[in-house]
Amino acid sequence: MNFLRNSKIAAGLLVFLRVYIGYQWMVAGYGKITGGQFDASGYLQGAVAASGGDNPAVQAWWGTFLEAVALPNAELFTFLVMWGELLVGMALILGIFTNFSALMGITMNFAFLFSGTVSTNAQMVLITVFIIAAGANAGKYGLDRWVIPFLKERTTIIKKRKQDKEVAAA
Repeated sequence: MNFLRNSKIAAGLLVFLRVYIGYQWMVAGYGKITGGQFDASGYLQGAVAASGGDNPAVQAWWGTFLEAVALPNAELFTFLVMWGELLVGMALILGIFTNFSALMGITMNFAFLFSGTVSTNAQMVLITVFIIAAGANAGKYGLDRWVIPFLKERTTIIKKRKQDKEVAAA
């Protein structure tokens, strides 16, 4: 674990994993956005249908969630999938908010797996686990190298100002 979280060699290897996964997400999202044909409702209906019968491919609890929450809001889910895939992909490629992006990507992968789609989702989950486990080292060679310290500094300054105002008011 120390190697994965602290090694420069691991950080370099993680760049390749990050860019690979990011590219997969970005291409999928871009294709959905520019294709003009993507509508999640058909996919959702298929997953709900697969939750019934003698040998369901989708667990009943997930099918119930899809039927009660996702299907009535299919337009929202269509938007979230298209833009979520594109933005997660871009963020992973650029190495910005890497851990959050990987977490959102793995959440989408699990949602697709729960819905009965195998495809490359299991492989993407496995690779993303390494990115998440690496923590900050996964974004070391990316924009996180500058963005995260900047945000930490800004947060510290804001907290200091707030404390100073509280002391002055007392």
